[in-house]
Amino acid sequence: MSVDTSKAVVTGVVEPDGTGSTSRSRRRGGWNWAPAILLAPAGIVLAGVLGYPLVRLVINSFQDFGLRALFTGTTDWVGFANYQAIFKDQQFGPVLLRTGVFTLSLVIGCLVIGMAMAQMMTNLGKGIRTVLNFLLILAWALPTVSSTLVWQWLFQPVYGVFNWLITQVGWFGDYTSHRWTGSAGGAFTIVWLLIVWQSVPFVALTLYAGQSQIPAEFYEAAQLDGASNWRIYRSVTLPFLRPVLYLATILQIIWHFNTFNQLWILTQGGPDHGTTTLSIWAFQKAFASNSFGQGSAIAVVTAILLMILTGVYIRRLIRSGEMQ
Repeated sequence: MSVDTSKAVVTGVVEPDGTGSTSRSRRRGGWNWAPAILLAPAGIVLAGVLGYPLVRLVINSFQDFGLRALFTGTTDWVGFANYQAIFKDQQFGPVLLRTGVFTLSLVIGCLVIGMAMAQMMTNLGKGIRTVLNFLLILAWALPTVSSTLVWQWLFQPVYGVFNWLITQVGWFGDYTSHRWTGSAGGAFTIVWLLIVWQSVPFVALTLYAGQSQIPAEFYEAAQLDGASNWRIYRSVTLPFLRPVLYLATILQIIWHFNTFNQLWILTQGGPDHGTTTLSIWAFQKAFASNSFGQGSAIAVVTAILLMILTGVYIRRLIRSGEMQ
């Protein structure tokens, strides 16, 4: 009986000579510690950089941590009082719903536009694609604060370039003095445009990298069968891109659920708390109301929600066989 050694090498069942010595050596030698040893330095750094602040955050959420604690250095343990306070707060429900809807709209927008750009890049010439890749990387590499300040200038009343452009077109009348942050809908619109503009490059380049690895034979077979472009994309491209799409989706959920810089610089949670999300609310509670305990509690709740969302998503990936 012949042995498919190429598949066996990938799965780690046998050596290239087909003897199966790898499997037997693992059973005899036990766990291979080499990967753990190589990853240990990075794990220690991450534990120090992320682990300690997270532990302090959890501890502060169970304390009456305010201005008095900052000056005296002493805090009182209040148990779950901070959590009870935020759950009873009338803002909690609207803020949570607003955060979820805003995150969902951002994820959908980034994925749809990113998929379209990745597909477009596969059909462009090498020169144009190189220029487009450079522009995408440039847009993604810009610091969020710098790009947000530029965006603020673009949509500024009276002097804003975007208002001037709309006014010159003449389709919507005089928009010279229009204040986009004057309503929750307008504020969320410009923030949505900004974040999508910043996030689409990552999605597009990631999907394009995955799409470029699809064997050309599959496309040729589909074309010989007379499949349309949409059918080829749906039946050939999407199945190959599914693991990459899942990864991009998880990352987008995590990043957009914690959006802070863009919202705070452009709206500061206004008008009338209309753009206040969980991250903005935690900052306001901690630094505007000087209730660091409640701010920490909101941040802990946010982290737990993200863990649940990503955990459910990863579990679905494992069950579907996309992750091994």
